[in-house]
Formats: sequence, structure tokens, C-alpha cells
Amino acid sequence: MKTLTEEAFAAASRYMTLNARLIDRLRFARLFGGGPAAPTREAVRAYQNADGGFGNAIEPDLRGAGSQPQGVEMALWVLDEIHAFDDPAVIRACKWLQAHATSEGGVPWVLPSVLEDERGPWWQPQGDPAPAALNPTAPIAGLLHAHGVQHPWLDRATTFCWETIASVEEVGAYDALCILAFLERAPDRARAQAEFERLTEPLLASVALDPHTGGHVHSPLDFAPNPEAMACGMFNDDVIDLHLDALIDAQQEDGSWRPNFEMWTPVVAHEWGGYLTLMRLKTLQAYNRIV
Repeated sequence: MKTLTEEAFAAASRYMTLNARLIDRLRFARLFGGGPAAPTREAVRAYQNADGGFGNAIEPDLRGAGSQPQGVEMALWVLDEIHAFDDPAVIRACKWLQAHATSEGGVPWVLPSVLEDERGPWWQPQGDPAPAALNPTAPIAGLLHAHGVQHPWLDRATTFCWETIASVEEVGAYDALCILAFLERAPDRARAQAEFERLTEPLLASVALDPHTGGHVHSPLDFAPNPEAMACGMFNDDVIDLHLDALIDAQQEDGSWRPNFEMWTPVVAHEWGGYLTLMRLKTLQAYNRIV
């Protein structure tokens, strides 16, 4: 069993200092240096617009200032990490979600307004009006449930998630991750467990079990980034250990972990590099693989 050495961790720390965004440097300082949560909270607020939504490249491939559902999801994950769901930014974001909800009750993958902003080439609206999508409605709803947030948008979004998940038979990796984020946090635990068991096979089909698979794939550790994750039930210990060893081996000479998806403009290489390096370190820490 491999572990990340002190030298390798120091290289990752140096990479974060030299290259990561401020928000990710602050997250790193809190998680691995005992830093305070308040600066990270303030950094999250800097991405929130006057309309209550989030933009301004909090999702690095959405470069524009305009608010998008994916920006809300990214912000809520950080507030979850720093235990700051009491921040007024959460309710402001819920009001924005309600204002941009579709007739189905969720929010779209991306709003048509994205066409006015610089963005990665894959960020294309799926219609006008765009339909609701599990990505990112499901993880947003799951996070709000996990923290006991009460808001009219959440009621309708939850219904949308349950009904959409119940119709799923095949699923891609991104939707699979979104489904798991919802099922792991949904209040109806019996229903969540039943859906997880029903969907285990199609969820597993979206995972790259060979750690040497190239291209834009998702590994078991993307699905189970910590030992408490619901998706751990999909993998045995040998599979997790194999991928943890491979994750340690995948660290680059500069201390980073590189994205395995398209870097369409130079700045996003290090913005995603810092974000992903932090996430990989979090996973290694969760599995006690850092010396």
C-alpha cells in the first residue's frame, strides 16, 4: 500500500501556492494547515452576483460573470466543506434557483444566457427554454437537504429528482455522480437505498475500473472520494486500494494532479489544476494515505 510522502505533499503544497486560485489556496490552508474558515467564506461570496446566483468563473470553464446553475453547485460544495451553510448566500442562491426553475421544478444544465459569455465549447444550452436536468439540480438539492435548508424551490426540485431518477435505466458518469450526490443526502433514506440498489449496475457501468484507462473518464475514487461515501458499496477494498495507489503515482513533477479533460484556454489549466490537486489530497487524506 502506497502513501503520499512528506516530499510529495510539500510539492503539492508548493504547486497550490504558485498556481491555485485564491479560493482553493484558502481551502487548502484550512484543510491542511488549520486555517480559519472565514476567509474561504468571503472568497465564495466574491463569486455571488447581485441576483443571488453565482458566476465569475467559480466554475473555471464558465468564464463569464453571468449566474449559472453550475456556479451555485460549486459554491454550495465549498460552503458545505467549511461548515458555512448558515451563510446568507445560501438563501439568496435559493431565491435565484426559484427564479430560474423550469416547469419541471429543477434547473437546467446551463441557461441560454451562457451564449453571452466566454465559456468552454461544451457549455451549450439544450434548448430555449432549457429543460431541467439532474446535473446540477440533484447535487444542489442533496446539499440543501443535508443542511436542513427549507425553501419552496427545494420541494419542487426534490420531486423532480425522485421522478427523474425513477425513470433512469442507463446513465453517464456525470449524471451518475449527480444521482449519488442526491441519494446520499435525501431525507427519505429507504427510498434512496432502494434506488441505489436498483441503479448499482448502470452506475457501475459509467466507472473506469482500470486505473490506466486514458481519456476523460471517472474512477472509483471520483464516485467514492471518502470511505463514508454511498458509492463505496459498489467497490471492494482491493479496487479502492488499487486506485489509491494509482492516484499517488499520478502526481506530476510539479506536485499537481492534472485534469483529464480539455483545457480550452490557458488559464483554466492551473485553475482546474489547483482545484483537482486539492480534491485529490482530500481523498488521500480521507483514506489515510498521507504520511
